[in-house]
Amino acid sequence: MSATPAARLRGLGHRLGRPQPADLMSGTVTALFSIPEGMAYAAIGGFNPVAGLYAGVVPPILGSLTTPTVLMITTLTSAIALTGQSVLADAGLDPHDAGNVAALTVLVGLLMLLMGALRLGVLLSFVSNAVMVGFSTGIALQIITGVFKDATGYRPLGHNKLTRLTDWLLHAPDWQLSATLVAAATIAVWALAHAVRRLRPVALLVAMVVVSAAVAALGTDVELVRDIAEIPAALPGFSAPAWDALPHLAPGALSVALVALAQAAGISPSVPNPDGSRSSVNGDFVSQGVANLGGGLFQALPAGGSLSRTGVAASAGARSRWAGVVSGVFLALVVLVAGSLAERIPMPVIGGLILVVGCELIWGKRADILLVVRTSRLSTLAMAATFVATTQLPLQQAIILGAVFSLLLYCVQAARRAHFTALTRDAHGRWYTAPVPERLPPGEVTVLDYEGTSFFAELPALRTDLPDVTGARNAVLVLVVRTAPDIPSSAILKALRRYTDDLHREGGRLVLAGVQPPFAAVLRRTGLADHLGADAITPAGGPLLAPLDRAHTEARVWIAERGTDNPQV
Repeated sequence: MSATPAARLRGLGHRLGRPQPADLMSGTVTALFSIPEGMAYAAIGGFNPVAGLYAGVVPPILGSLTTPTVLMITTLTSAIALTGQSVLADAGLDPHDAGNVAALTVLVGLLMLLMGALRLGVLLSFVSNAVMVGFSTGIALQIITGVFKDATGYRPLGHNKLTRLTDWLLHAPDWQLSATLVAAATIAVWALAHAVRRLRPVALLVAMVVVSAAVAALGTDVELVRDIAEIPAALPGFSAPAWDALPHLAPGALSVALVALAQAAGISPSVPNPDGSRSSVNGDFVSQGVANLGGGLFQALPAGGSLSRTGVAASAGARSRWAGVVSGVFLALVVLVAGSLAERIPMPVIGGLILVVGCELIWGKRADILLVVRTSRLSTLAMAATFVATTQLPLQQAIILGAVFSLLLYCVQAARRAHFTALTRDAHGRWYTAPVPERLPPGEVTVLDYEGTSFFAELPALRTDLPDVTGARNAVLVLVVRTAPDIPSSAILKALRRYTDDLHREGGRLVLAGVQPPFAAVLRRTGLADHLGADAITPAGGPLLAPLDRAHTEARVWIAERGTDNPQV
């Protein structure tokens, strides 16, 4: 029976809770950041800067109300802006046309909703921690390199983020003195405020207000928000999508959605829920879809979970999802009544604070990076390769490479996991582990416990570990397969059949113990059950080791019936 509307509203209220003072302050800081950052990202992508500003109004409100990742701020990011620009350019559509932008944003939202409804977030669970650490660190570096021009007045050259970082450092003499000093002063004021415990939650806002006021008082000649575009004193109005553009945008919209969702996937590990609740990748997909559907109808560019804006909110002391809601509402109020004042924020101030946020995100990853390095060389290689790909290639390509690296890691680990363990039973019926024999002793029962995924990559290791059957007359190998998957690799089944043939030719027998019902069905369908022979499959059931005891007893009986004088006990 479904809940009544009133009950649903009460449930929503319970989940939202009440906004805390820290959320109000954090939302205010995040809203102020959204003014220059959103406009700058839109300008970078060749869009109307005001559309980037509006991406900080409706999407954060809808996203924060619905996302399981409590502190995630859903808004425009530089990667989304650049990918959206590429999609519209490939489709031959004007990025300044409001209908085209609305069509792209709504289509991205629909794809996100569809992926969430199909629970495709499970695909991200196959992305290893090593790959995710490399991806998140690379995104943080992208955030830093994206504000070099704002912070120093020098736009570095290069085809990727690492070369731009190098070019920026090598051309330090070309940095504009006034912009650099303002950015440095912003970082210094932030550091001083951050050192004071009571000011730590609002250190970003203190630095923004103090340095912006100082620049205005001194008349320092630096770029201001109003130099990017004027902020209209009006709320975003309804924008109808250009429906005829949808067929041309469909393939590219999927790329935008994947970029946005991949970026958002790095948020929950970096910024855990303060209340200890669990995040849900599928829930995040849906919430971002809702945010884009609503934002697309109100002049916003495509949006996704923003690591930089979420970092700003968290650094400013956000404690609940109300921080995102407040940021959208406060930004709407600023646009409506104080747009001209927000236009006076210096871009070097924003650049300096974004440098702080990006460095904090990288610094926060140091423990994860060390953990990966200390885990294995292969994981370290995957992390480093993903980081390089994120800084060297378009983000959608880096995402694909990261997935490939994760798949390779999984395959290697699965292959390494496969092994046999010999089991021996004492006079009291207790089982103990023992080394795997090189040969099957004739007239004896040998028990091997199999552990693995029955993946075809296991074959080289398994062939090496299986005992030689030469001379194994009247020998019985009991293979315990209770952990075998329901549907093993056909290569594993083929190898098992071949080993059974070799053992039969020598006068021995193979018995499978602890066979689960789905695995037994596969053995029957493939004919391997008949190939093993009658009573060669002992199904799982009863106490944990009961199938093994039954198989071992039956093997001793079989050996005795074959005329062996001293069957192994």
